[in-house]
Amino acid sequence: MDFPRPYLKVYEAGGVDWDIKIDPKPLHTLVFESARKYPDKTALIFYGHKINYPQLAGCVARAASVFYDLGLRKGDRVSVMLPNCPDFVIAYYAILSLGGIVVNTNPMYVEREIEHQVNDSGSTMILVYADIYPRVKNIRGNTPLKKVILTGFAGKPGSLPDDTLWFPDFYAADRTPAPPVEIDPLEDLAVLQYTGGTTGVSKGAMLTHANLYSNASQTNYFFIGDEKKELILTVLPLFHVYGMSSCMNLGLAAGKTLILVPRFVPEEICQIISEYKPTFFPGVPTMFVAIRNHPAFKDPHNVMVYNSGAAPLPVEVWESYNKLFEGTNSVMSEGYGLSESSPTTHCNPIFGESKVGSIGVPFPGTDAAVMDIETGTRVMPIGEVGELVIKGPQVMKGYWNMPEQTARTLRDGWLYTGDMARMDQDGYFCIVDRKKDMILAGGFNIYPREVEEVIFTHPKVQEAVVAGVPDAYRGETVKAYVVLKEGESASEKEIIEFCRERMAAFKAPKMVEFRKELPKSAVGKLLRRILVDEEKKKLGQA
Repeated sequence: MDFPRPYLKVYEAGGVDWDIKIDPKPLHTLVFESARKYPDKTALIFYGHKINYPQLAGCVARAASVFYDLGLRKGDRVSVMLPNCPDFVIAYYAILSLGGIVVNTNPMYVEREIEHQVNDSGSTMILVYADIYPRVKNIRGNTPLKKVILTGFAGKPGSLPDDTLWFPDFYAADRTPAPPVEIDPLEDLAVLQYTGGTTGVSKGAMLTHANLYSNASQTNYFFIGDEKKELILTVLPLFHVYGMSSCMNLGLAAGKTLILVPRFVPEEICQIISEYKPTFFPGVPTMFVAIRNHPAFKDPHNVMVYNSGAAPLPVEVWESYNKLFEGTNSVMSEGYGLSESSPTTHCNPIFGESKVGSIGVPFPGTDAAVMDIETGTRVMPIGEVGELVIKGPQVMKGYWNMPEQTARTLRDGWLYTGDMARMDQDGYFCIVDRKKDMILAGGFNIYPREVEEVIFTHPKVQEAVVAGVPDAYRGETVKAYVVLKEGESASEKEIIEFCRERMAAFKAPKMVEFRKELPKSAVGKLLRRILVDEEKKKLGQA
């Protein structure tokens, strides 16, 4: 495929090499290599408790030994359903060291969502935060789960429920090491990262060791200067591909220190910034909006690099941070990625010009092009809109047990993102729209069809369509448009609570509008885009 590469000039101007060579290794080896290189370095900080690299490597090795004794073998899937904590990190690399496959599972999922993901992945073990164990207990009999392992922040309970195990016991004492496992980084899977798509069907992106190792290496290289990522504020969920790669894998590959934070609380984040002076803060726009407007945010320049991703960063937010940074070395950088690309493919460089409103240039060793919508085979001229396609070592192997969807998304080595973009004369890309109807709210991916299917189960609902509408704080928020059955009545609160009982709270509608009819095409297809356009007109954005 012949396509322009003006972004190479950005690298040349910054004195760096776009065409870096990455020798991928099994992902877990980065922990053990860092333990050898940095024997006195702190790897993790969790509420003041510090774990250095040799201690972390030891915990990983001991936990792997127990996993092996429990029957975990190469290719087996293990669901990990935890907030950010040391046990997530330990379990993740222990599983990978045995050739196991980590299935990242959102702790906010309700029973229906957990059951689907466990069954689809074929997970035989699950590591879950003790407080949410009842959800797993209720669906366990409908799944292939053989082992349930618990952990928590309050210490081991006096008695464990049912036949569960306690994860901190796995690494509490010396054990005979598990036998070594041969892993081919290019072929063997490390993670099943579930995502959605145009149909709303949840899909497991198959990420190999090489995919994730490469993306950590690319990120490490792109953010030049060790001091810029010496101390990484890790509040992005590690079960999310962004936090997993841009915080955990990056930090441990580079021998840096992660400040683990289980959930985002603006005041707490502001205190951490003041106390620890973290140098690298990957986050989503809603986080940066929240702390920017918080009275405790008094030391913005303590962070050297604020890296925004997972959703478009509003221009006014970027500009407000730039004003705060005047006269300092701090920068705000926006990037782009997908679960299918491990995730990062683009970012605004800190070694060159950042263009407000763009996602920057392709990562080192990553090619990108804009293709025509109709055929997906014709490269669009610079400045014209088409579908963004990507090729690089971080692009997934395919979708788990979904060959047809894989064939549509991966073509001739290119990942077709479904996002509409254009490239300018300097090689900077800008996302202008999405072919998908996916909603990006506060950094979370929400798929309208999944929400609609839940609403349709309400006995009073005749028709429903869900759309992402503009929201100043979350970027987008979920709104449902509902037609009730004749003679029925319902309130907005009733519909919202109905949804919250059946899905994770972040997916449930925040607004409900009742209508007598919904816009449809000539063949009866609900026209979601018309509803979104109506909302934009109300806000003066059309």
